This record gives sequence, structure tokens and C-alpha cells, in this order.
Amino acid sequence: MNGQTTMGLAAAAAAAVRPCRRRLLSSASAAAAKASATPLFPRCSHPQHQQHSRRIPFLVSAASHTSQSDPSTTPTPVTSDPRSAVAGNLPFFDRVLFPGSFPLETPPVEEPEPAPAPPADEAQASASPVREESDTEREAWRLLRRAVVSYCGDPVGTVAAEDPECTEMLNYDQVFIRDFVPSALAFLMRGETDIVRNFLLHTLQLQSWEKTVDCYSPGQGLMPASFKIKTVPLDENNEAFEEVLDPDFGESAIGRVAPVDSGLWWIILLRAYCKFTGDYSLQERVDVQTGIKLILSLCLTDGFDMFPTLLVTDGSCMIDRRMGIHGHPLEIQALFYSALRCSREMIVMNDGSKHLLQAINNRLSALSFHIREYYWVDMKKINEIYRYKTEEYSHDATNKFNIYPEQIPSWLVDWVPEKGGYLIGNLQPAHMDFRFFSLGNLWAISSSLTTPTQAEGILSLIEEKWDDLVANMPLKICYPAMEDDEWRIVTGSDPKNTPWSYHNGGSWPTLLWQFTLACIKMGRPELARRAIAVAEEKLSADKWPEYYDTRSGRFVGKQSRSYQTWTIAGFLTSKILLENPELASILTCDEDLELLEGCACCLSKRTRCSRRVTKSDIIG
Repeated sequence: MNGQTTMGLAAAAAAAVRPCRRRLLSSASAAAAKASATPLFPRCSHPQHQQHSRRIPFLVSAASHTSQSDPSTTPTPVTSDPRSAVAGNLPFFDRVLFPGSFPLETPPVEEPEPAPAPPADEAQASASPVREESDTEREAWRLLRRAVVSYCGDPVGTVAAEDPECTEMLNYDQVFIRDFVPSALAFLMRGETDIVRNFLLHTLQLQSWEKTVDCYSPGQGLMPASFKIKTVPLDENNEAFEEVLDPDFGESAIGRVAPVDSGLWWIILLRAYCKFTGDYSLQERVDVQTGIKLILSLCLTDGFDMFPTLLVTDGSCMIDRRMGIHGHPLEIQALFYSALRCSREMIVMNDGSKHLLQAINNRLSALSFHIREYYWVDMKKINEIYRYKTEEYSHDATNKFNIYPEQIPSWLVDWVPEKGGYLIGNLQPAHMDFRFFSLGNLWAISSSLTTPTQAEGILSLIEEKWDDLVANMPLKICYPAMEDDEWRIVTGSDPKNTPWSYHNGGSWPTLLWQFTLACIKMGRPELARRAIAVAEEKLSADKWPEYYDTRSGRFVGKQSRSYQTWTIAGFLTSKILLENPELASILTCDEDLELLEGCACCLSKRTRCSRRVTKSDIIG
């Protein structure tokens, strides 16, 4: 797809969704236009998937559990008949924007004969007992639903925090893409899929809106960090109003930093939604395909960098303040790898996408080797770095990044256990950031960016260093904290990122769901269960804070908001995943043996390759 076509589609989408749907409903001209309109974004054929009426089996049980636990909430079932849009079962958003994308006739579906019902006593014996929710879980669901915001009558996300005692909202009343992911998963796995679908579609349309900082516009595929719903007058008399979405692409963010991770999270959530519901028609729509390609075009653009990792500035991800992560931070690389794996599954195969898919495969191969080979440290690797020779000039140099052994911090020598290891936080020429960053390591496990042996080593290290990384509240966002001169120089004496607070070694309960996901993938659910038990004792009593302070996470953060939504959603998602471990498959990726075969290294003299070792371990 050329740039002109992409921009044309994006501009048409932006113009189409700007008005409120309620206003469209009340307009006779819109109804007439709907009857005669041609398809704006016709559906794409996708031979790899069946009709989206195929759903993951556990969706039925999740939906039934919802109706039992909350009679007032009835999740909308996913329909396989496009004609139901006329009857109102599909959102009006689709019917107005894509009136021609639904066929007028569909072949009749033969219903299979129902199986004979088993005897009552046998059915009762075979039915699995449903665990009763605890008081903490019921409170969490009530708070999560309170945080839901609607656009023209339809739920589209959850605000960052809903603290009734706080008068200064700042940007906590906005819907953040990264913050909404655990909320989306909680609703999705409970069978309430509408809010997730609405969120995906509306943020997709925001992607193409104009975004400018000081007369400069970033790439068209940039996703907003957040959006807010505003009510604006339609005329000067203020007699009529409409709701509009007001996105923030970084123009109002601290430091004016664009959110690199927003588009990556959007792709990951899209794949999870489609896998859970079986609604593959959503990912096959041309506007969705265009959105994926726009995001990838930003990530895969050629530049001056010699590495397959993404080069980003400080504050472009969950750590959105100056914390010395500029360069190639692990969190971005893990999300980038996961988004590439997800995109490869969802992009429609045709002549126009074959070059993109080849670029994705090449990047995946190079990225996985780079992270596994150069980011991994354990006792053996640290000892190797300790003996590095510097200033090597050759193709077969051992110290390729010219790392000076004096960079090994004193705390690391005694901290790394004999068994286990982790992925360092950043790697650049002559610089290794040896801090342990939880999100990057956990998502590297879930996406199979690490080898299976490395994944086991990361969980072993967390278990061994439980008092440092979990202690009184899971989970440290990074370890250790920067202190004294290092804190003053790197953070600029940031009063919010003081040692062992906020992003500088604070404990973030929202990381619990990603820890649970990694533990389930590696067959270690007992570790997640232990961490959830620690969190469940305090979260409700402490009013669900955003983060905790001190080395062991004993105090509620000094500037922490109460009733933080992703704290609540992270806890609920963790509980659901533990009870239904098969749900983890909508988020995780398995080891790809084809990537192991396709080593991107062009140096024939390379004597060792982590992918070859990994493949032999898996097959053997």
C-alpha cells in the first residue's frame, strides 16, 4: 500500500468519526447518505481464519459467570450474521462508517442436532464448582465499573483514577492506552467485549488526527497516549452540544514526549480481543489493517541505527519521566517484539503485504538474537564482562560494544544468584544499564523473546530475590533505585522520582498481572499465587494506590493516587488468569522454530549463536 493510499484512508477515517454518533442518529441526511453510500473500508478476505462465529470455548463459561455474578450486566454476544447490524446488534459506529461492508445475503447455517441431556445427577457431578468471589474482588469490580467512561452512550475505556476525595485531577481523568490494557483484559475475560471493541476502533480513528508540537508533526501512525471526552457547543447560542474525543499525542505530556508504547499495546490488545472472541473480521477490516501498517511503518523505518532494537527517548513508555532509559530500553524492545509477532498473525497475506511480512520476519530474527545474546546477564556473563578487553577493532571482537569492566556496579556482584539471571535494562555503545526492569523482563518471557532457559532463570531470580523485588507489595518497577549524585544527575533532582519512590524503585501493583502471565506461561503459578496473596492483604485497606514507596514497599506512595484503575484491573486480571490459565494464550507467544532457523547474522565466522543452542534444547 503506497503512502498516498494510506494517507487517504486515514484522512477519510478521521473525517468520518469526528461527529458524535448520537448526532448522526438524529440527522435525516445521515440516514439518507447511509442508504446510498459506497463502502468506505470494505472487508478484506482472509483465507487463514474461519468466520468469527468461532469462539474460544471458555468464552461461554466466562459469559455465564458474568450473568450469575452481576445480573445487571449482560455482555453482547458476538454475532456471525452481518445483517444483524440492521437490527441494531452491531454498534452504530460500524453501520454508519461501513454500510456496504455487510453482505445483503448470507448462506443459511445448519444448526447441529442438540446432544441428549445427561441425567440430572450426572450433570451435577460433572459441573465444575464456581468459586465465590471474595469481598476484595467484589469491591474491585465495583470500582472498575465506576471508572468506565462512555462516548455517546457506549463504553470506550476507563479513566486512570477515580478518586472522589481528590479535587486536582491533572490528567488522571483521561483514558490512557497503556493503562486501559489490564482493564480491557479484565472485561474481556469476563465476557464483556463491547468496551474493548469500542476502545480499539475509536483509538484507531484518533491515530490519523493532526498532531503538532511547535510546527512539527510526527509520523502518521502515532497512537495517542490518552484521550478525554469533552462536550462542546454546536453553535454560539449553546443550545445544542455534542461529545468529541480530545486526544493527547504528547503535546501536553511532561517533557512533550511521544508515547512509543501506545501503538504496540494497541496491537497486542487487538490480537487478544480477536483470539478471545473469534471476531477475526475486526482485524481483517481495511481500516484496522491500515492502522497496523501505519504503526509498523514508524517502527520499521530505516535510520542510522546499527541495531535491530528501537531507539527512543527518555519517558516514552510506562516510565514517562526522566530516568536514564533513553536509547534502547528493554521495555520497548519486549513490547516491540510482541507487537511484531502479533502483527505477523493478523496482517492479511496478499501481494501488497508480502514485503512487509518479510521485513517483520527479518526484524524478529535479528531482534531476538540481539536481546538474547547481548542483554542477558548471569553470574557467568558478568564474570566474562569483568575480564573484557577494550578497544577491540575487528569483526570477531568479543567486546562488541566496548563495555568497560569498571561499569559493573558494586551492588550487582553480590546480588546476582548462582542460578538465574535477567535481561539488563539498556544497551548502547560503551554503556550497559544493569538495573532490573520488571515489565521488560516479564513481557520478554510472555512473548518468547527470551529462550526457555533464560525465562526460567528470570523467574528463579525473582524467587531468590523476593525480598528485594516483591517484599510487602509486588512488584518493583526497577531495582535498585538511583540515589545521591546519580539521582541528581540522571533525573535532574526529580522530586517525584526520589530514591525508592515512583519510577525510581517504587512498587507498582499493576505489574502483578504481567507477573502472573509470565508465571503461568512457565508453569510456575505458585509464584503468582504467592504475590497475589501479598497484594490482596493490603490493596483494599490502602484504597488501591497507584504505587508504594520505600525499599520494601511498606508505605503508600507519597504522591500516589487512590483508586488507581490499573491497580484494580491488574489485581482482577491476575485472579482471572490464575483461575483460568488457558486464557493466557490470548497474550503469550510460543517459541518460533522458524525464527531459530533464520538467523539474521551475516558473519560466517560467528562461533556461537543463541538461537541454534535454543533450538537444539527444544528439539532434543
